[in-house]
Amino acid sequence: MALFAKKLGIDLGTANTLVFVPGKGIVLNEPSVVAVSEQDNKILAVGVEAKNMIGRTPESIIAYRPMKDGVIADYRVTEAMLRYFIDKALGKWNIWKPEVLVSVPAGITSTERRAVVEAAIKAGAKSAYVVKEPILAAIGAGIPIHEARGHMIVDIGGGTTDVAVISLGGIVASTSVKCAGNRIDAAIADYIKKTFNLAIGDKTAEDIKIQIGSAVPLEEELALTIKGRDFISGLPRSTEIKTNEIVKAIGRELRDMVKAIKDVLQDTPPELSADIIDHGIIMTGGSSLLRNLPELVFRRTGVKAILAEDSLYCVAKGTGIALEHLDVYKKTIIAKR
Repeated sequence: MALFAKKLGIDLGTANTLVFVPGKGIVLNEPSVVAVSEQDNKILAVGVEAKNMIGRTPESIIAYRPMKDGVIADYRVTEAMLRYFIDKALGKWNIWKPEVLVSVPAGITSTERRAVVEAAIKAGAKSAYVVKEPILAAIGAGIPIHEARGHMIVDIGGGTTDVAVISLGGIVASTSVKCAGNRIDAAIADYIKKTFNLAIGDKTAEDIKIQIGSAVPLEEELALTIKGRDFISGLPRSTEIKTNEIVKAIGRELRDMVKAIKDVLQDTPPELSADIIDHGIIMTGGSSLLRNLPELVFRRTGVKAILAEDSLYCVAKGTGIALEHLDVYKKTIIAKR
């Protein structure tokens, strides 16, 4: 029976959930969104289908994001979402219960950690392990975490920015701040509301960030035409917005992220600080793809920052590698059932 023991790595994120199957790679990458009908509390859609409903639903349907700031905000919905992702990844004829490894933010409490393990077991896992995201991101970025050498990893997702210094397979100094991609989107929407009297949805704000956003002002700005609802007349209207306005709009959020990096650098033992200067800061996660973010980190800290390759998938890849070598990574894995 051990022959058929299926293994799954799940990067359970605030914005997206990725599922990694050893030997196959990433088999699923969908938004962490669930659509629920209000009357009978039934789950109507999960993932991509549900995300397309956000901001476009009649009153009887609510599109939920059950993960808030990287932790479970709505337990029942998270469990249903996990079940859907596990079933989808394994195929519907699968009868074996998989071993599941789930990523969690570095600043997670033991209660929140237990909730993740229990949700995974209830969703059909045989056993569930949780590992902190910075460790998985480091493994996935190809950093040799077991060496006696300091590596700094900054994992910026949708809900949390995790900063950690890793040496000898463990976390030496870390912090986790609830300021990441979603906060940037909200700041953009807020700025457009105040400056142009225009209401835009979350999805539009995210599109603006991806298409023209930047962490530092650009000499040659990008421009984008945005469409939304005029606050005063209530009618649809479009306007043009440029990169440097976005830089201004998200300045506070970027400062919070940089502050988290500085805080961890200040807590790092001097020997490891020397290593970090040599090797730089490794940046992973979807929100580290913001134009020129590594440049901003370098300007503010004086330490060069490097974007990991496939930075969106580092944590998911890390779950896969940790699953294949469970024995090696035993000491970084926290809870199991």
